[in-house]
Amino acid sequence: MSLFRAIATVGSLTMLSRIAGFGRDLMIARYLGAGPVADAFFVALRLPNFFRSLFAEGAFTAGFLPLFAGTEATEGREAARGFAARALGILLPVTLAFTVVAQIAMPAMILVLAPGFVGDATRFDLAVTLSIITFPYLVFISIAALYGAMLNSVGRFAAMAGTPILLNVTMIAGLPLLSDHVGGPGHALAWSVLAGGIVQFLWLSHSVHRAGLGLRLHRPKLDARIRRLFRLVLPAAFGAGATQVNLIVGLMLASLLPAGAVSYLFYADRLNQLTVGVVGVAIATALLPTISAQLARGETEAAIANQNRALEFGLLLSLPAAAALIAVPFPIISILFERGEFDAATAQATADALLAYAIGLPGYVLARSLTPSFHARQDTATPVRLALVSIAVNLGGGALLMQWLGHVGLALATALAALVNTSLLGFVLHRRGHWRADARLKSRAWRILAAALLMAAALVAADRLLLPGWYAGGDVLRLAALALLVGGGMAVYLGAVLAFGGTRPAEWKTMLRRPKKT
Repeated sequence: MSLFRAIATVGSLTMLSRIAGFGRDLMIARYLGAGPVADAFFVALRLPNFFRSLFAEGAFTAGFLPLFAGTEATEGREAARGFAARALGILLPVTLAFTVVAQIAMPAMILVLAPGFVGDATRFDLAVTLSIITFPYLVFISIAALYGAMLNSVGRFAAMAGTPILLNVTMIAGLPLLSDHVGGPGHALAWSVLAGGIVQFLWLSHSVHRAGLGLRLHRPKLDARIRRLFRLVLPAAFGAGATQVNLIVGLMLASLLPAGAVSYLFYADRLNQLTVGVVGVAIATALLPTISAQLARGETEAAIANQNRALEFGLLLSLPAAAALIAVPFPIISILFERGEFDAATAQATADALLAYAIGLPGYVLARSLTPSFHARQDTATPVRLALVSIAVNLGGGALLMQWLGHVGLALATALAALVNTSLLGFVLHRRGHWRADARLKSRAWRILAAALLMAAALVAADRLLLPGWYAGGDVLRLAALALLVGGGMAVYLGAVLAFGGTRPAEWKTMLRRPKKT
């Protein structure tokens, strides 16, 4: 599968997942609003997902996939399967033991991650209870991440890309079905998270067997390759989780603000992460196995060329998304979420956070395009050092800006940290000779930016001059206004980016064409 076919496969399935996730968020907003139960659940949801980024898709994949791809490229698939089986023999007991320790120490973990909950017994106790329910999700999703990395390495991207859909569907079903039986909607959502992890694990277990990659569990054995895996995974646990660490820092500081701040940031980040998930994750998922195999075969120039095309693709989609969220954040939040317990004041507070988050959106996406170049070269230490700088920016900036801007200051600090991290990643790669922007990328970046700015101006004009009357109407008219904003903005951007030469349709046909078998 070509790089861009892989990106299209992962991106389309991720988009379906995000649509399902948006439906899930609408239900959460309707059932929980932005009160203490919502705050407690979002902490409980963030906790296993934070460690998931360290043990699973983040650190483990960063270390495991290049080794698996390199082993398959040089020694064959059976040798790669053997390595994966030995890795599973280490991963399973480690995550099980960590989960047991976390369950025992959960009150202390909540004290660290949400110190502002200490004075609020309702939020603190509920956060502890819900986190105890959700945390075992980590075991199942960690094993699923190993299976997914194997499948991605052999060009089978769809199975792993589709797993988040299963989690979202499970949560959507669990909220109304379980609420009356397990202590309310907060508990229903927590149990649904755990059930979703089990479903994801079973699906990917079936997928690896169908692909002829089934594994037998081995007794833990620290051979040379497993020790190499540990050396890659341990620093990657910090580097690959930089974005999650930034969000956790924001969560800690947000818990010190009045009730609702955690929820404002959650809902805003969900929309901001839509582009990161669809574009950034798709690029990183497809790029890492592609350039890992190319570098293992000594095809350095091909790897650099794929890096540039991935960055171009990231800019093509992330810049207009950021411009739109900055231009019209309130209509988007209000029309999508303002109903039930989610009132107009909550919508405005969330929209303010969304605008701030969106400033860093291109940084999030481009970081996903740059980090695989380090991991493919089995260098997980450098992103750690760069991540520490961005975390310092987020922590210091958040603590400072929240004094004047409240929760918006936290979102802005997170955005600035993302931009700093991306700038440092690009600088170091360029200095080492591992990446250089080619003439096409340099030329098109400015053309894409100009098209995005023109679209933003059109959205602001429509928001202020054409659509205010529609916003005051019923749900149907409001949704029509949002559809007009989205559709009109896309049309303006597409016309502008083609007119400015930011992309060409003929190139897309070539990039998406299935490679000929040799």
